Amino acid sequence: MANVIIQIHGLGNKPPKDLLERWWERAMIEGLKNNNYKTDLPKHEMVYWADILHDKPLNQFEKDKESPYYLDEVYVKPSKKLLPENHDTRKKIIGFLNRQLNRIFLNEDFSLNYSFITDRILSNYFTDLETYYKEETTVEAVSTTKIKDLIRERLLKVLEKYQKDNIMLIAHSMGSIVAFDVLTFLADQIKIHTLITIGSPLGLPIVVSKIAAEQRQKLNGQNFMITPEGVNSWYNFSDILDKVALNYELADDFSENKFGVKPVDFLVVNNYEINGVANPHKSYGYLRTPEFSKILNGFILSERLTFKEKLVGRTNKYFKITKLKLSIQKRKVRSWFRRKR
Repeated sequence: MANVIIQIHGLGNKPPKDLLERWWERAMIEGLKNNNYKTDLPKHEMVYWADILHDKPLNQFEKDKESPYYLDEVYVKPSKKLLPENHDTRKKIIGFLNRQLNRIFLNEDFSLNYSFITDRILSNYFTDLETYYKEETTVEAVSTTKIKDLIRERLLKVLEKYQKDNIMLIAHSMGSIVAFDVLTFLADQIKIHTLITIGSPLGLPIVVSKIAAEQRQKLNGQNFMITPEGVNSWYNFSDILDKVALNYELADDFSENKFGVKPVDFLVVNNYEINGVANPHKSYGYLRTPEFSKILNGFILSERLTFKEKLVGRTNKYFKITKLKLSIQKRKVRSWFRRKR
């Protein structure tokens, strides 16, 4: 049983598959090297689906900035080392906004209020996501197939190809929605050693409501928003300035599966910047953060562990999960007492 990394990109048009895959590889290698890890990447494969929604990929040689195929964000090394800033005030504001948004837009069963507002937001800012959730496809010659089914099938085929291996699944942005949907509805029996979501919008009310609606339809009344059963570990990485990952605490939105697994959230510094303009949502920046590199290195080394070492690792993980549960429960109790005052 070998280790393999499966990657799935996010929304928007992309450069050609081989180029995008090479840039993701460079980012991960750079992160390992910069954080003094001596490991090499295992076999890895990109799940590419931009061609389902876009007729041609972005072109790094296109000079016309007005062209729809102009590629303005190529892979570049960080120009400087970004130091962590104090974002405590921003965290409090975002926490408050997320609580208010959930209260306004989500009912107790995760159905959506004021859908005309969220539909307008999708239409204006997340067109690929809007297309993903449309009931009918606009792709020629496949009029009976929904766009989301075509995209999900791409990931499902790659997961099935490597289902006998140890899989690390890295999902960026909208790719994390596709990954969650596939692992919940289509591939719940496939074991995922490590799920990593980066810059994920999974906590946004519109996304939560869409997932819950499909769960109501397909899961026969089971509880909603549960970590997929096949996932052994789930790490979620967000930059506090990443607007797509506005609700960055997925542990508050997704409950644990029957093995006690739920998201573990990390706030990181995404150092992607090009021509003096920072993009804290860019996948390349997430893939070279120290926190990501540590998890990646651990996954790579896991292939070399003996049975005894793996057993010790599982035991330590159990105690960590138990400790995390107690910490979350204490937070909830303290919050409850504050509200009662």
